[in-house]
Amino acid sequence: MDYNYKIVLSYDGRNYEGWQRQKGRLTIQETVENCISEICGENIKLIASGRTDGGVHALAQTANFHTYHLLDTEQFQVQCNQRLPEDIKIAETVQADNSFHSRYDAIDKTYCYTVDRGEPQRVFTRRYTYGVSDHINIPQMRQAAVMLTGLHDFRSFTSEKRKGKDTVRNLKSIEIQEENEYIRFYFTGEGFLYHMVRILTGTLLEIGMGKRRPEEIPEIFQAKNRFRAGFMVPAHGLMLLKVRYKEDF
Repeated sequence: MDYNYKIVLSYDGRNYEGWQRQKGRLTIQETVENCISEICGENIKLIASGRTDGGVHALAQTANFHTYHLLDTEQFQVQCNQRLPEDIKIAETVQADNSFHSRYDAIDKTYCYTVDRGEPQRVFTRRYTYGVSDHINIPQMRQAAVMLTGLHDFRSFTSEKRKGKDTVRNLKSIEIQEENEYIRFYFTGEGFLYHMVRILTGTLLEIGMGKRRPEEIPEIFQAKNRFRAGFMVPAHGLMLLKVRYKEDF
């Protein structure tokens, strides 16, 4: 009999080449798959809600896997966390319906990008934040954020080079919050393109620093050209915060 399990993972992405298994490279997927395969005694394949880039972190990445073993979820999670490296941990394990698919069943995902305006940048958070010393105009960025949300062709906001790939996405919301010297950008959408969140953040920062105007956003969409959008911020400031499913409501 086949059993389906849903797991929620947290990981620090600094030492990994992203989520997806890649030959000759250390990835989150391979590390966790090898651990679960060892425990289950069979070849386990993880299905994630989406792929995070190299260096990107996750507070709550969701994945699922099928096994022929009926697991004690509590004991299984303990065994996994004992074997996994200290920068990857499983926070939740539940038996799911056999039809559950962590990617296709996801309603939306929320990413957070954190900017540190402190000068100098804080020592103990520098690996999880992007330091910016320029003055940043928050109202200007919020004005642009409204123009970026909704159903659009985000071809200008991706590094994806494959021709014919669908680049239309529904970006449900962008929230920009200030917390002392930190600025946090929260992006919620049904799905994201390759490097999309990091390019959106860079574009908003250029607007906040006065290098662009919010009124340029429609022109950037219309151009469908990566070079018309802003710079791509570094990966280490980005975190996958949560993935929502129907049962979460």
